[in-house]
Amino acid sequence: MAETVQLKVEKREGRGTRKARHLRKTGMVPGVVYGHKQETISVSLSAEELARVIRQGAHVVDLSLDGGLEKALIRDLQWDHLGKDLLHIDFERVSADERIEVPVRIELRGIAPGVTGGGILDQPLHTLTVECLAIAIPDSIRVNINELQMDGAIHVKDLTLPEGVKALADPDAVVVHIKPPAVELEAPVAPAATAEPELIGRPKAEEEAEEKK
Repeated sequence: MAETVQLKVEKREGRGTRKARHLRKTGMVPGVVYGHKQETISVSLSAEELARVIRQGAHVVDLSLDGGLEKALIRDLQWDHLGKDLLHIDFERVSADERIEVPVRIELRGIAPGVTGGGILDQPLHTLTVECLAIAIPDSIRVNINELQMDGAIHVKDLTLPEGVKALADPDAVVVHIKPPAVELEAPVAPAATAEPELIGRPKAEEEAEEKK
């Protein structure tokens, strides 16, 4: 579980694409804070500080606003079309003792014997939605594949989750499995065309001589 980090945010006035674009040019990111039946607040914060927090893999942060601290979950991030610059962030207010639903990345650990034997590793599930305390969100769900053989699979129900963490996905959903290598089928070889045997008759002169007898 990652430690909760602190982010300083400021209230912002006005909305709209033009104002948001101007804000981003100054190195800030627009966002909103909502939830717990309280007023939705428009805020702005340092793009550099936010990027640092995201790199740390933080899910819950302490927002410093007007001299107070408010715990919030990073609920949604909007990026530009290149996936490079942050355009907007949504914070949802949470309590330390509140159970929330949040997606957590799945991290594979080890080397599968089925892969070293020529199989192909396929991971249909890269994140797992879990329910847990807001202050106990795991950094990742680690999956050991050291015993995964050819045609073997690990399902959601096979995962070992931290205490107090509950998976919300289908228990029978496949997290990772080893597929046999694709077999290339050779195209059937068409039988060689057999030439009809040439019928060799007697010379025509011999046939005429035979008829005159």
